[in-house]
Amino acid sequence: MAGGAAVVDSSSKAYPGRMTAFVIFASLVAACGGLMLGYDIGISGGVTAMSSFLQPFFPDVYRKEQGIVSSNQYCKFDSHKLTFFTSSLYLAALLVQWPASYSTSKHGRKLSIIIGAVIFLLGAAFNAAAIHVAMLYIGRLLLGLGVGFVIQAAPLYLSEMAPSKSRGSLNTIFQLMITIGILLANLVNYATNKIQGGWGWRLSLGLAALPAAIVLLGSISLPDTPNSMIERGASEEDVKKNLRRIRGTDDVHEEYQDLCDACANASKAANNNNNNKLAIFQRKYVPQMVMTFLIPFFQQLTGINVIMFYAPVLFQTLGFGNDASLMSAVITGLVNVAATGVAFLVVDRYGRRPLFLEGGLQMLLSQVIIGSLIWKVFGVAGVASVSKGYAYGIVALICVYVAGFAWSWGPLGWLVPSEIFPLEIRSTGQGINATINMLMTFVIGQVFLSLLCATKFGLFFIFAFFVLSMTLFVAFFLPETKGIPIEDMSKVWSQHWFWRRFVPCEDSTRRVEMV
Repeated sequence: MAGGAAVVDSSSKAYPGRMTAFVIFASLVAACGGLMLGYDIGISGGVTAMSSFLQPFFPDVYRKEQGIVSSNQYCKFDSHKLTFFTSSLYLAALLVQWPASYSTSKHGRKLSIIIGAVIFLLGAAFNAAAIHVAMLYIGRLLLGLGVGFVIQAAPLYLSEMAPSKSRGSLNTIFQLMITIGILLANLVNYATNKIQGGWGWRLSLGLAALPAAIVLLGSISLPDTPNSMIERGASEEDVKKNLRRIRGTDDVHEEYQDLCDACANASKAANNNNNNKLAIFQRKYVPQMVMTFLIPFFQQLTGINVIMFYAPVLFQTLGFGNDASLMSAVITGLVNVAATGVAFLVVDRYGRRPLFLEGGLQMLLSQVIIGSLIWKVFGVAGVASVSKGYAYGIVALICVYVAGFAWSWGPLGWLVPSEIFPLEIRSTGQGINATINMLMTFVIGQVFLSLLCATKFGLFFIFAFFVLSMTLFVAFFLPETKGIPIEDMSKVWSQHWFWRRFVPCEDSTRRVEMV
């Protein structure tokens, strides 16, 4: 591909050790932070489609949904109060990113994950017990604070615990857990919607406490990563003891020494800059900065959270009944989990770039066809009935789109930013990544229903344009990072056709081949 670079570090070190059961357990616990985020993404859209929830808290939307007040299909659920219920979580997660980044760097990845789980538990309790809209908003804001800490620390924990040859697969577990959380939420919504008495939505919201409890209880028994221990001044004996446990071998001296060298270089870089938070803006970090801004920016502009937040609402807008819309969301959730499993199996075998490019093409085609079908059925007026054939076709195309995202921009949007930064700016870089991710998630969540009302079928073509743009961006500017140790990642940028103008070529005796 023109401009692209597949990178093979011919001198990458294969440290002694193996994939231990302990690393797998620790990775699963950290990845359950994704379960928290995924459950919340899935649960909010289903709950906001329940009449028993809308009637007491959002009566204006309820009247539109019941046909008491006339509205075309595109504008049926257009309400800023309703969308703020969904998007307020991501606003809170956005605002907490810098405190979370400081905590992750100064107090370790483990403690930040624990803090996030505790706050998330409080938010789940507020939402389940809500008796007015203010309690709903407070609960969502608390959930957002918890998510903010977890998405800051968990991807770093996964990248630093994993052996370099398995880093992609282990980090992909985070996105896999997000998809499982979405699926579980869709199943819960489908079940609770049938509960008599109108309190099923309380159970849906309250069960968010379950993944948070798993993360909290599991994290207490885990150590921090060796990188973080060295960064915070732990003794050589303690770090090596942890490394031996993680790698399943006594021969850890070489890896320990490389980690210490990386930490020393990080400290030197920090000391050369008066403000370590601003070090990331140095010229030599331009490639990482561009990636950590644009990857989460583009990830949200695929339109995926439109599907995941508002799947039941969207399907109702397209003419499905209440139960049918919830079941359709379950189907897309199943596809999401299965396709993310594909990424888990192939990301370390075939690399990041092939998945990005194939997934982008798949999403582009499906978005264009979905928009065209909706245009044909609803036109501009937004008044029509959908035949079963069309309905099944739209669900099938949405599943194709979800699959494309789930084995490309879904997991890789978390993996690549977490693995490209040197230690001295790693927590800052992850903070920027999470900040952009939450900012775009908030914006898309807040404006989607209004945009659907204003642009109608055109919204799908807008998302298709962004999918095309980001696929071209990957083709020309993203190098391959498969199998490259985190400590050697700077070599990837210094050999890239475009980014080498920003990154000095260091340690030329260690060859990085451009394929």
